[in-house]
Amino acid sequence: MAKYSAKMMGKEVGDAGVYAEPHTMQGKKVDAATVLPVQTGASRINEMNPSVGGLSKGNYPAAKTTGIETRGNGAATKGRIARGPMA
Repeated sequence: MAKYSAKMMGKEVGDAGVYAEPHTMQGKKVDAATVLPVQTGASRINEMNPSVGGLSKGNYPAAKTTGIETRGNGAATKGRIARGPMA
C-alpha cells in the first residue's frame, strides 16, 4: 500500500507529490505543455539577443528620442533629455 501522508507534529512535511497531485485551481490535471508554452526552432532566436565573445546579434530596442533637453548640464555624461511631468 502506498504512503499518502507524511505528517509530523500535525503538519505535512516532505514532497508535495506524495499528498497532492499537480492540478489547476479548477481541479483538472496539469501537464507540462499547458504550463510552459515554449517556442522552439528558429523563430525563438529572433526574440533573443545571444552573444559570444563580445559579438552579439544586435537586436536592441531603438533609443528613446522623445523629451525635452534640459538646461545647465555642464559636462553631463549620462544624458540631457528629461521625460515625464515637469511642473
